[in-house]
Amino acid sequence: MRYLLLIFSVLIISLSGCNKQKQSHVNIKIIQTTDVHGTIFPYDFINNKETTNSLANIYTFVKQICNQNPGRVVLLDNGDFLQGQPTVYYYNFEDTVSPHIAAEVLNFMKYDAATVGNHDIETGHAVYDRFRREINMPYMAANVINTKTGKPYFTPYTVIERQGIKIAVLGLTTPGIPNWLPENIWSNMKFTDMVETAKKWVKIIKEKENPDLLIGMFHAGIDYTYNNENKNTYLNENASKLVAEQVSGFDIILAGHDHKKYLEKIINPVGDTVILCDPRSHSKAFTFIDVDFYFDKNTGEYNKKIDAKIISTSTLPDEEFMSKFSNQYDVIKKYVSRQIGEFTKSMDSKYAYFESCSFMSFIHNVQLDATKADVSFASPLSFHTKINKGAVYVSDLSKLYKYENLLYTISLSGKEIDKYLEYSVSMWFNTMKNENDHLLKIKKKNNGKYILENKYFNLSSAGGIDYIIDVTKSDGYKVKILGFANGNRFYADSIYSVAVNSYRGNGGGGHLTEGVGLSRDEIKNRLINTTEYDIRFLIMKWIESKGTINPVNNNNWRVIPEDYFEQGKQKDMRLLFEIKE
Repeated sequence: MRYLLLIFSVLIISLSGCNKQKQSHVNIKIIQTTDVHGTIFPYDFINNKETTNSLANIYTFVKQICNQNPGRVVLLDNGDFLQGQPTVYYYNFEDTVSPHIAAEVLNFMKYDAATVGNHDIETGHAVYDRFRREINMPYMAANVINTKTGKPYFTPYTVIERQGIKIAVLGLTTPGIPNWLPENIWSNMKFTDMVETAKKWVKIIKEKENPDLLIGMFHAGIDYTYNNENKNTYLNENASKLVAEQVSGFDIILAGHDHKKYLEKIINPVGDTVILCDPRSHSKAFTFIDVDFYFDKNTGEYNKKIDAKIISTSTLPDEEFMSKFSNQYDVIKKYVSRQIGEFTKSMDSKYAYFESCSFMSFIHNVQLDATKADVSFASPLSFHTKINKGAVYVSDLSKLYKYENLLYTISLSGKEIDKYLEYSVSMWFNTMKNENDHLLKIKKKNNGKYILENKYFNLSSAGGIDYIIDVTKSDGYKVKILGFANGNRFYADSIYSVAVNSYRGNGGGGHLTEGVGLSRDEIKNRLINTTEYDIRFLIMKWIESKGTINPVNNNNWRVIPEDYFEQGKQKDMRLLFEIKE
């Protein structure tokens, strides 16, 4: 009898739990950061200056909102945390024993979930697998499949409960990663299409979890036409907006990756509104979303009112945050302050867009020396940066080389080298009809400022060969290779070794695919060698081995005709860099 009464009591409790009264109104706050790129402290360790944008600043706002709304805040990060500032580089590669500062910060701030970004993957298995173990939250990417198990390598989604409200968050990352990064960095992984994957997991989440709110947190941009792709491109690298337009079920989609400020309402296939937002990068801004849930007794579901904002970071850094991580701050400050050599002259990357210059010559010389290749291809990786005459410190390395690319040696014929250059030059220089035309392909923004039409990091020059660029000729016919810089002849049908970074060597930017015309498999077959360490590390060792560097301009390429070049250079330099005569 007692046994039957016990069962009856348990049944009554269970039923009462199932019929628990829903609150008539609940308000939830959602905060999203994305593309932090190691901007943890209000200090730029690359340029050695204080800043007003950092996670320490954002935490002041987060802390205030959490204190005002206990149990009603959800904090999310959308990837690309592990590359950018020396803060994370140090804990990625220099100190691999101490807890990773990125994990400690995310745990301290009590993030609820994070998505994997391409620059997180670029750090390599040892880094992001360790980071994943150290964070106290799901690390998500439903479209990254473990090829050994056939299941997602990372957590596909998570469910967060606040005040009786069930919030599901699906994570996806850009499937363009294999096009940019060497395979050993993403070994045992397969990247699937975002739209296809979203359709699959929305169905699973709806059936299994029946959430009150469904959020997509995608480390992918919103411009699906980027890099000559379109809405029908399979494995589109920037498919966040495509998912919003083509996949029903999402209430909110949080985008990232492209460092753009974006807030728009999208209509999905069944006519529902989806909030799509992206708060830029480097802790300069964050997404703040108010969601009001109103319970409808007739349907047994919540009606939702969603108000989203992009808020620029303006608060002071939180004192508790700065105190908590003061030791790590001091360690990084000491690390970047270490002198590694001396430069006898200054170098400025702004000249790289117009002619051969000492800044790019330096990169080419390091790459040629490290690989013993015949030819080097390289691009400015920061739009405008300068290395001053005098002592050179660890902090200067990120100015010289922004990303942790490996250095590849690949084989190309002389004709293919010419095609590579023609492809880059076609994105770079105008076809000038007279000296009054623009030299560079630039465009005017809504704010009146001028920018390059194409990404600066895709404008590749060559080292090791002498060549001219005739801007009066049409695209595809501008480049004339004169020979090797050492005086040897250059032949179109000969095979040469070429040094490129791993992004370019995997097809990034389209130089090898669209320009040269190689398939992805052909590109892999052209790989001769890859360095174990990233190019920034190679640059550091190169400087340390020489001690004193006398920057030289290799003067191995120039633009003709001279009068067109001079007029165009003066005009476009003023427009792009606001240089006064």
